Amino acid sequence: MIGFGPALARPARSGTARTTTSASLGVVGGGLAGLAAATVAAERGVSVTVWERESYLGGRVGSWPTVIADGSELWMERGFHAFFRQYYNLRRLMRRFDPGLTRLIPLDDYPVVGPGGITESFQALPKLAPFNLIELVRRTPHISLRSLTKVNVSAAMEMVSFDHDATYKRLDDLSAADYLKSLNFPAAAKRMLFDVFAHSFFNPEEEMSAAELVMMFHFYFTGNPEGLVFDVLDDAFEHAFIGPWRRHLEALGVEFKLSSPVESLTRHDDGRFEVMSDGDVTSVDQVVVSVDVPSLDSVLGDSSVAAAREHIAKCGVTAPFVVWRLWLDRPSAPGRQPFIGTAGLGRLDNISLYQLFERESRDWAARTGGSVVELHGYGLTGPTDEEDIKSEYLSALHTLYPETRDATIIDERYILSQDCPSFPPAGHRDRPTVGTAVPGLYLAGDLVSLPFPSALMERASSSGILAANLALERLGVASEPLYSVPARGLA
Repeated sequence: MIGFGPALARPARSGTARTTTSASLGVVGGGLAGLAAATVAAERGVSVTVWERESYLGGRVGSWPTVIADGSELWMERGFHAFFRQYYNLRRLMRRFDPGLTRLIPLDDYPVVGPGGITESFQALPKLAPFNLIELVRRTPHISLRSLTKVNVSAAMEMVSFDHDATYKRLDDLSAADYLKSLNFPAAAKRMLFDVFAHSFFNPEEEMSAAELVMMFHFYFTGNPEGLVFDVLDDAFEHAFIGPWRRHLEALGVEFKLSSPVESLTRHDDGRFEVMSDGDVTSVDQVVVSVDVPSLDSVLGDSSVAAAREHIAKCGVTAPFVVWRLWLDRPSAPGRQPFIGTAGLGRLDNISLYQLFERESRDWAARTGGSVVELHGYGLTGPTDEEDIKSEYLSALHTLYPETRDATIIDERYILSQDCPSFPPAGHRDRPTVGTAVPGLYLAGDLVSLPFPSALMERASSSGILAANLALERLGVASEPLYSVPARGLA
């Protein structure tokens, strides 16, 4: 049976507390994985330089300043992010600059809302498997006792009996869509309980490995001792998260080169690397590459690091996602949830009311009498014409929140992006790992395969720590422990 609390996924390796040499580490990419690697290495005395192509740090959790139509100076991000409580490694990193995790505030539910206002709640579920799944099924109005007799029990058991090697062997060649169909759950229950959850991983079900989906069910729900409800930041990411993290790293001596895309990476016969950016060349002992899939080819293009490309060619990006943030001239109705998932409402996957949890948006709403609404769609299929998507999303918003029908949009920011990694059927065996065939060169980010359950922000953070650990082991320096949910489900 799953127990409470974090499981030790990778113990710390022993060694000296700090490097006794003038060791250096180059980090290509200043997203979560890159910042994690920089943190662990710099704390142990390694000289770290981080190159980032954008003018800001954080990657997909970065933020940048924007001025909206009424003159307000605000921060924009690439969409709502949930800080789940089993993100043990990310939270340990956050404690470096926020020891009490005071910038995280809990939400009390993760409701899923469908057509006609039907709602599923994940509030107050048991935290142990299989009781959490049993209680969820028991209280949903979309499953009758008669329909339960038709459920494919052996397929459903995959969700509570995750085992890394066995699960990927059995299910990786199957699509998530075919797996969910095989459960034989009633259509409404499948849509409300499973489809919306599967969409959260940015990959369309038809193009996603069933094994990857089952691993994520284990990591977020059936094997998660912390429960499915999550926390959110109390302010814009620049104020509450990335800005404080950057200042912590600068105090450790980390050098950041922003707006500096890496043009080439070369390994010399002496084992050192040259990083070229903006025509400048910097020599370092080891390198962590933590960029998105579209950038890997260019960064690893030199023949001297070609061995690190062994599985890169088979990496791909999944379908695009949309973030549409609206500043409206009137408030949302009392009693609204800060965040809801949506199901059966076209390609809209969630709605966030930022003024209900984020200080910057709350201050703007108090000053103007308005509201800040974000609409988010993952793994979009079909045409991606901007006006068509906006029309579809507004229709869904007006259906669920009728008070917005007559609202005027004071300003908006619309992002359509396609740079998240794909997890296709039969793709696990060819997914790159953190270690590469090039000594001293490591890959990090949510695109890599990890030897323990992890996903999204936590996978990126964990991979960065693991990359730094591998670099530290070559120096004989003590590494950082890694944690996860229990590695296996019910026996």
